[in-house]
Amino acid sequence: MSARIHPTAIVSPDAQLGDGVTVGPWAIIGESCVVGDECEIAARAVLERSVQLGDGVRIGIGSVIGGDPQDLKFQGEHTTVEIGDGTVVREYATINRGTSQSFKTTVGRNCFIMTYVHLAHDCHVGDGVIISNGTQLAGHITVEDRATISGLCAIHQFVKIGTHSFVGGASRVPQDIPPYLKAVGNPIRLYGLNSVGLQRANFDPAVLRELKRAYRLFFRSELNVSQAMERANTELELFPEVRHFLSFVDGSGRGVAT
Repeated sequence: MSARIHPTAIVSPDAQLGDGVTVGPWAIIGESCVVGDECEIAARAVLERSVQLGDGVRIGIGSVIGGDPQDLKFQGEHTTVEIGDGTVVREYATINRGTSQSFKTTVGRNCFIMTYVHLAHDCHVGDGVIISNGTQLAGHITVEDRATISGLCAIHQFVKIGTHSFVGGASRVPQDIPPYLKAVGNPIRLYGLNSVGLQRANFDPAVLRELKRAYRLFFRSELNVSQAMERANTELELFPEVRHFLSFVDGSGRGVAT
C-alpha cells in the first residue's frame, strides 16, 4: 500500500517512505529522511533532515525531529536521528540530531515521548522508555531500557538514567540515577527500589531482595563506595541485575545521586 500524503504536505524528492505511511496537512519531510512502514506523521510535524524512523512510529502535531544540534561546536557534519519501531512522539516534541561526539541521537523501540519533551544532541534512549510532558534532556544523556521520567524534569548533560528506574516529577537531575531505583526532588534524592515498576515487570522476589540489600549497602549505610562494593561482591547473590547495579555505580561518570 502506497503512502497517503496530504496535498499540502512537502516531501523531499530523496525521502524514502514505506508502505502505509500517512503524512498529514502541512507536514514537512526533509532531505535524506527514511520513514518505515505504517508510520504516521501528523499535521505540521517536521522531519527536518537525516531522520530514520522504524516501522509504526507516530510523530505528533507540530513536533520537530532532526533539527540541528544546539551546540556551538557543531560544524555542519552529517549526523542523524534514529527512532525505533512502535515509538510514539506526541505533540510539539523536539529531537535534535547528534554532533561529532556520536554522530546520532537515538530513541529505541516502543518508547512514549510525551508533549513538549526535548531530546538534545547525542542523547541515547533505550527501549520501552517513558518520558512525560515538558521534560528536557540536555546533550549526551543516556536513558537505559524501560526507565520512566516524569513530567517537567530537567536532566543535566552527560547524566545516565538506569534501567527500570523512576524519576519523579519536577526533579532536577545533575547526577546519575542508578538502575531499579526511584528518585525525586531538587536537590534529587533516592527513595529506595522502584518497587511498583519492578513488580509490574515480574522481577523475581529473590532478585528484588538482593537489589534492596545493594541499595542499603551503598546509600543507607556509613560505608564509602569502595567499602560497599567490596561487601556487595562478597555478601550478595550476584544475579545479572545485581551485577548491572554494581557496574553502573562503579562506572558512573558524574557520580550517582544519593
